[in-house]
Amino acid sequence: MSTTTPATQVLKKASIDFELVEYDYDPDADRVGLQAAEAIGAAPSEVFKTLMIELDRKPVCAVVPSDCEVNMKKLAKAMGGKSAQMMRPTDAERMTGYKVGGISPLGQRRAIKTALDDSALGLKKIYINGGRRGYQIHITPQDLIGYLGCEVADLTR
Repeated sequence: MSTTTPATQVLKKASIDFELVEYDYDPDADRVGLQAAEAIGAAPSEVFKTLMIELDRKPVCAVVPSDCEVNMKKLAKAMGGKSAQMMRPTDAERMTGYKVGGISPLGQRRAIKTALDDSALGLKKIYINGGRRGYQIHITPQDLIGYLGCEVADLTR
């Protein structure tokens, strides 16, 4: 199977350094991000999950540590909105072009405002989904912020 995804393609095109880490994805895992962290031998606080959110009925992307839950009020405030809720999985898949469990903040079908939890700033590198179940991209938070123009804020409970 090819290791090329829309996420890896945009990073290569932008000449951004990253490492692609493959692991055995468990579709039955209760929490996909925690399963990924365990499978690759990383701390859950270093493996960030990508969540698709509806903010005032518009799509946004939240990237938070896999061992945390997003606080919708904090996210709404950080993104200049009033009301936030999780997007339905089918809508997230249609919007991003990725399957749930493989959604990356990179290489989505269209540019979507993205917020990154500020805990990433304390890490040299973080893992984010690579655009396919069983793929993680190891990247510096600064490169992710620079490429996506992320809002950086405290987003978790």
